[in-house]
Amino acid sequence: MSTAPREIVIQSTRGFRFVDWRELYAYRDLLSLLVWRDFATRYKQTILGPLWHIFQPLLTTIIFTVVFSQIAELPTDGLPPTLFYLCGLLAWNYFAQTFNSTSSTLIANAGLFGKVYFPRLIVPLSSVISNVVSFLIQLVSFFVILFIYHASHPLSTALPRWSALVLLPLVLAQLAAFSLGIGLWLAALTTKFRDFTVLSGFLIQLWMYLTPIIMPLAKVPPHWHVFVALNPVTMPVECFRYLLLGTGWINVPLLLASIATTLVTLVSGVMIFQRVEKTFIDTV
Repeated sequence: MSTAPREIVIQSTRGFRFVDWRELYAYRDLLSLLVWRDFATRYKQTILGPLWHIFQPLLTTIIFTVVFSQIAELPTDGLPPTLFYLCGLLAWNYFAQTFNSTSSTLIANAGLFGKVYFPRLIVPLSSVISNVVSFLIQLVSFFVILFIYHASHPLSTALPRWSALVLLPLVLAQLAAFSLGIGLWLAALTTKFRDFTVLSGFLIQLWMYLTPIIMPLAKVPPHWHVFVALNPVTMPVECFRYLLLGTGWINVPLLLASIATTLVTLVSGVMIFQRVEKTFIDTV
């Protein structure tokens, strides 16, 4: 049995490439540590801790119900306003949280990247996975509220499509892929143009009002559908409502356009991120 030490060679790559899966797998332990770090430190030294994952969407839902349903009287596609907004926020919060954490990857971790080598893509991937934990906590709270609502309104038709609920992970995977792709684009651009640090916060606020969170997609006029197709988050939100509440407007062409845009954004985002990571440490 040979006891000679193994030699690890670290060398630069040329041109654009996608993902070195073997290298990512070799650093899987680091990935799990970063996932735990992201989740554990998010609410460190807070009183409520992970309960903020439940209270934040609930408080937002209450405000939306009062402002948009009671005062503005916007339609909710025949669904109870509380369930309508809470279900939309379930999908949106995962996208927004993942986008915010991945878009600041290079700037926020510049000190770590400058000290030791590891695949830089592991850091944004850890954000994607740690936010799944937050999503699952919010999903459980959604089902609890849905159960309470049906206990008091037994004739309500707002019920999950149990036979199709197995598709929910696929919808979540699309949200994860798109938020990762667009976040990597912003991370790469931020290394040279710090304006994007401010722009990303403003962009995510504006983006929410361009997504059917407060109004169902079915109420959008047909001549606006081409603009709806440009927003890849729209159809996942409608799919969430369709799967979890039984009501949603699933347009196949818009869904295919959303998936295609997601794939293009993810592939191009990973490629530009891996191109920028080679030299960004010299500019930040």
